[in-house]
Amino acid sequence: MVTLSNVSVPAALFSQTAIIVTALPPCGCNNNNNNNNNNNNNSSSSSSSSNNNNNNNNNNNNNNNNNSVIYGQKCYIDDMFTQRFVFVKTSIWGRGHNGSPIIMFPEFPAFGEITEREFHNVLTYLTSVPSLSATGVGFILVIDRRQDRWAAVKGTLLRIAGSFPGNLQLVLVLRPTTLLQRTLSDILFKFNKDEFKMKVPVIMLSSITELHSYIDRTQLTQELGGTQEYCHEKWISHRTAIEGFALMVKKTAQTLQSFGTELAETELPNDIQATTTLLGTHTSKKSKMKEDLMVALGQGSRLLESINEPVVRDPDHNMNQDELENLATVQRLLSQLDETERAFDEFWVRHQTKLEQCLQLRHFEHNYREVRALLDQVSEKLATFSEVGVSPAHADHIFRELTTYEEKICVLDRSVALAREGDELIQNSHYAEDSIQPKCSELRAVSEEVSSTLRAKKDLLLKAMELHHNLERALKWCDDGIYLLASQPVDKCQSHEGAESALQELERYLDSAETKIQHADLSLIFVYQDQVEKVFQKQVSMQEMFDKRRVSLKKLAAKQTRPVQPVAPRPEAFIKSPLTSPGQSSPGSTGPLQTSHTLIRHASLSEEEENLAVLRRHVMNELLETERAYVEELLCVLQGYASEMDNPAMAHLIPAPLQNKKEVLFGNMPEIYHFHKRTFLRELEQYTDCPELVGRCFLERVSECFEIYEKYCQNKPRSESLWRQCSDCAFFQECQKKLEHKLGLDSYLLKPVQRITKYQLLLKELLKYSKGCEGTDDLQEALSSILGILKAVNDSMHLIAITGYEGNLSELGRLLMQGSFSVWTEHKKGHAKVKDLARFKPMQRHLFLHEKALLFCKRREENGEGYEKAPSYSFKQSLNMSAVGITENAKGDNKKFEIWCNSREEVYIVQAPTAEVKTTWVNEIRKVLTTQLEACKGKMSKIQTEDMRGYIYNSITSKPVFPPLLDWNKASLSLDASEENDGYSSAEDPLNSDPEDDGNKKLCAGKYTVVADYERGGAQELSVKSGDMVQLVKEGDDGQWFVRNLRTSKEGWVAAANLLTLIGESKSCQSLTSSGKDKNITPLKALQFCLFVCGERSINYANVDFYNNVCKLQ
Repeated sequence: MVTLSNVSVPAALFSQTAIIVTALPPCGCNNNNNNNNNNNNNSSSSSSSSNNNNNNNNNNNNNNNNNSVIYGQKCYIDDMFTQRFVFVKTSIWGRGHNGSPIIMFPEFPAFGEITEREFHNVLTYLTSVPSLSATGVGFILVIDRRQDRWAAVKGTLLRIAGSFPGNLQLVLVLRPTTLLQRTLSDILFKFNKDEFKMKVPVIMLSSITELHSYIDRTQLTQELGGTQEYCHEKWISHRTAIEGFALMVKKTAQTLQSFGTELAETELPNDIQATTTLLGTHTSKKSKMKEDLMVALGQGSRLLESINEPVVRDPDHNMNQDELENLATVQRLLSQLDETERAFDEFWVRHQTKLEQCLQLRHFEHNYREVRALLDQVSEKLATFSEVGVSPAHADHIFRELTTYEEKICVLDRSVALAREGDELIQNSHYAEDSIQPKCSELRAVSEEVSSTLRAKKDLLLKAMELHHNLERALKWCDDGIYLLASQPVDKCQSHEGAESALQELERYLDSAETKIQHADLSLIFVYQDQVEKVFQKQVSMQEMFDKRRVSLKKLAAKQTRPVQPVAPRPEAFIKSPLTSPGQSSPGSTGPLQTSHTLIRHASLSEEEENLAVLRRHVMNELLETERAYVEELLCVLQGYASEMDNPAMAHLIPAPLQNKKEVLFGNMPEIYHFHKRTFLRELEQYTDCPELVGRCFLERVSECFEIYEKYCQNKPRSESLWRQCSDCAFFQECQKKLEHKLGLDSYLLKPVQRITKYQLLLKELLKYSKGCEGTDDLQEALSSILGILKAVNDSMHLIAITGYEGNLSELGRLLMQGSFSVWTEHKKGHAKVKDLARFKPMQRHLFLHEKALLFCKRREENGEGYEKAPSYSFKQSLNMSAVGITENAKGDNKKFEIWCNSREEVYIVQAPTAEVKTTWVNEIRKVLTTQLEACKGKMSKIQTEDMRGYIYNSITSKPVFPPLLDWNKASLSLDASEENDGYSSAEDPLNSDPEDDGNKKLCAGKYTVVADYERGGAQELSVKSGDMVQLVKEGDDGQWFVRNLRTSKEGWVAAANLLTLIGESKSCQSLTSSGKDKNITPLKALQFCLFVCGERSINYANVDFYNNVCKLQ
């Protein structure tokens, strides 16, 4: 709470103000006379004054305690003194011999008309003007009634006796001068003296000369024979100004007191904004208070100059007592104002200081909360750096991340600066020292803790890196030792010199071993206990191998150095000679050569396994290191380029084509980064010690990997095009400069494409070095999956280049294959097959095989560079896979096969680039057709009843003759035969029919329903849409029909071959194949058979729609 206990307004200010203004008339008094009737209602502040009267005439003194008066209102003085009493000229001016104030009552014939209230108020005011010391002596009244009668004298004395509010010392009356009235005055005064009830002397004077014996002439006005110059208007002006100034001083003091109370009761706010607002409000009010003080001081100074004006004008002028008292009053008020101003300024300085300190405290607390939260975040972030790395590269990566993070954080410096700021507040005697000191200590403690944690983690990582390098050197030393054992030639070890040389070589190598791991940090050794134990085990294993080799070499060297006796050799010695070849040695021979071969052979087996393990480890290290580098590169691109596109400071460098195109330029690179950073890299690191099992990691993430990379590659052409438009802009140059990259952004945008192709190379290497290992099958499957991803991504890149297809490609099912082929087409016309006019020049088509359709497109090369040169594919037509059949081998070429539909009315001869490509496509199409037929069979089997199955069995075993509706009249088809064909037919099948042997449907005039859309190819041809009703009017000579579209009323020519396709079975129930020899069974034929054995005797397009719906169930 703000306190004002040390700020007090001087009490003299209020006491003096009360002295000056006490005797004014009460609020709302009315002044009436014969000349003017005025109602003056004056309201203002009130005060009370108490006067102690020692006079006998004190009957009315008690009334002074309850009189409320108006302070210094000029209108009242003007009314009371100027309008009426100016003639009375009642005033205080002179002083008696003992300093008593003199009140003079000049002659005024209408004195009796003055009301008692007005008379009392005037006397009260006049008695309040002198100082307290003067009024204590008592007043001298001079009553001039020389021109009046005794009645006026008596009335005046009675009024004074009844209404005079002060102490009286002497009453001097200038009695009437006429003989009669003078005589009556003398006589009646003696008889009525007790009636006046005055305890002071009342002296009747006959002349002015007698008056001078009581009062000095210098204290009397000229009317009474005195020498004082008296100006009533000037007296009124001074009194009005003094009272107005006193009122202003009082109001100013009261305002200051109220303001001080307001400040004392104000609570200090708890936030910065409220404190700032309060400080501004109080400062504004303080400025207003100062302005009021300056106005009051200015008014007092002007009043002081007015009172001193006679002295300034005439230095010899002597002020009378009233002027001196007025001067003293104004000076006293000015002094009190100065004292009040000084006290207020002192209080304001303290109050302002406290508010400013409060604002400083609120800023400090706000900054403290921010810094404390940031320190907590840094502590949490440092806690995430708990790993020390599984390899030198990993540890180095974590160390660089930690160093980068340390460079970015500035909270430690900010924390130290904030603590120093708190110390400065305490040194400046801040009132909240008890609150600031603990926060400063906490900031220093937490900052030191964070700094220590940071240093400890960096030291630990440096030691971890050193340990990793030592472990790697130890492993390399073991690997080199194994290589050394494997590289020692066996033949050279057979001689003494060779064995000694090999033995010395082993000794030298053993002496080169380092012992740095033994001196490593014990805490790190505990963390890397598995790795350290593995290295030690490997060293022990290698040491054992070295010991065995050393023993063998020592034995060879010892045998070569034995002394040889000069005796003739026996014949059998040649058989047992050490120089005998291994094939000639006896089975039980254990000569040095055989022993050496045995040792080296066993060593070679273990050495080969170690070599493969080392190679696998090298490949795994390369996989991990390149993966970490890849993740860092992605992060660098996202932070250095993508994030900068949202930086307002870089906005002016971004060209218009690049604005709001971040998703186009970078695609889903953030998704790729998070996948590798948070998931894939961590899982790969788990296989550091068992590289041969890493295939499982790839198999678990293959679907997720495919999705994100397919999306990125499909966006790559758009990204490449946008990059080429803006590659020279200042934005990219500035970002590249900040990152200190030698290569541009386009090189980094290619990284994901390069990375997905890198995996299959590394997996091939691992697979090569993992023959017979536990995870070989997983590695092989992972390699196949990655290759499948590459193929699928490549296929999807072609798929998005298709133009002109009006449907939704996603509804066609999964893309199975795509490739370029040469295509010929054949159509039936009457009884003969007719090829296209360009029969000798095949069409170049790019085929896309989906699960539900086969698309024919024309490849178009685009001009440009890079992705802008990528081909596009113009859609030509599509075949529904539910209505096609295949012939594996076309006549005359093993690279050709046929795709046909509508009972071979439409045949597409497809020539692949190679026989292998053709075989792959035929097999894939066969799988699609087989899958569809199996789905159809499964659907039909669910709706067949047991009785119907018996009927089918009996019908098949009795070889029923099918009705002509299905046109199976030339062959008996069993269920087994149907299952053997499985919906496709091979050209080698002897039952395969020639298309020319197929029957034809005879068109005749009539109305038909169109089942497919047809666009006219010439001006005279007719276009129709599926569902239109058409009428065949007449047949032309050139194999065309004149057709009328009944929906649009348009007419035109349509080729007969096209009509057969357009009207389908709308008017005929003939089979789609009329030859019993035709065994090319399409899924539609299989459906016909299924419908027949289920009791259906005809097929229409409603059944076909049902079949299509069945196929969709798969």
